[in-house]
Amino acid sequence: MSIISLLKSSAFMMTLALVVALLTNFGGAFPSFLDADLRSNLTILVLAIMLTVSLSRIPYRNLNPVKYPKSTARAVVLGLLVSAVIPLIGYYLLRDTAYSAQAMGLVFIAATPFAASVVPLSYILNGDMEHAARGTITVYVLSLLWIPFIIWLTLGHVVDMTNVIITVAELIAVPLIVSRLLTKVEIPKDLMAVFLNCCIFFLVWLSVGSTNFIGIPAGIFVAFAIIAALRSFGLGTAVETIEKKSGISWSQRVTDILMTSYKNKGIAIALCMAVLGPLGLAPMGMVAVATSIVVEIMWVAFMDSVLFSRKRMERELAAERSA
Repeated sequence: MSIISLLKSSAFMMTLALVVALLTNFGGAFPSFLDADLRSNLTILVLAIMLTVSLSRIPYRNLNPVKYPKSTARAVVLGLLVSAVIPLIGYYLLRDTAYSAQAMGLVFIAATPFAASVVPLSYILNGDMEHAARGTITVYVLSLLWIPFIIWLTLGHVVDMTNVIITVAELIAVPLIVSRLLTKVEIPKDLMAVFLNCCIFFLVWLSVGSTNFIGIPAGIFVAFAIIAALRSFGLGTAVETIEKKSGISWSQRVTDILMTSYKNKGIAIALCMAVLGPLGLAPMGMVAVATSIVVEIMWVAFMDSVLFSRKRMERELAAERSA
């Protein structure tokens, strides 16, 4: 396999990023000049650029949510409401324990929309591209209100909501606007895949590599891992099972599963570092986010090799054509 092929593979790059980040972390090799403020600013900058490029690949056509109410409603319900339930339950179960600071990280996971890469992944996996594109734009616009609402509801008594609103504007509002100016700029698919994966690699390394895992009991990691597994593996396979039994086509199932289970961890990282950083709580909040990243990398590998494998995709598509 060529180097370009490896750089284009999301599963490989995320796994490599995790390995490098953990080696950097436990080897004590994370650069000392990358303090919390600089990490926060770098995260916001890289993520804003990444989202701008990703969203720019969504064309203008068929984006009107009023013309496609069922598709829009599915995206909002699955991508914002359903995907937030398990992290929020986890937060409320842990907020009055000795690990309340670490549990704050679950709030940012709950508030985060699904990854913008749902669109290119839907294309690769023969998903419903129009549903993915329309849902992504709709959900990201609604996230301008959804994210501050969830944070205010859970952490409003602790954090500076003005800082939350500014961060959300930098992370989502600016990329949404700028991306519309780049829709007609040609970007080769291979180049875009490599660029996005390199951005993900950097964000995972920057966040996991700097997270302070020392002194955290194994039990809290297990709790966060269970919450993350229920949110990704649990919800993803539940949507797959329910929609397949209901006779819903492969294309819609693929996109719905991605919307439900594949969170934008970059936004969760940036929010955690920017919002909790001034309080000195970001390193503790990042424990939940970092643990979730580990589990989500496993979920991506599972989707790539099992749930959405090429053999299974060809078999199901052939069965749909024959029916």
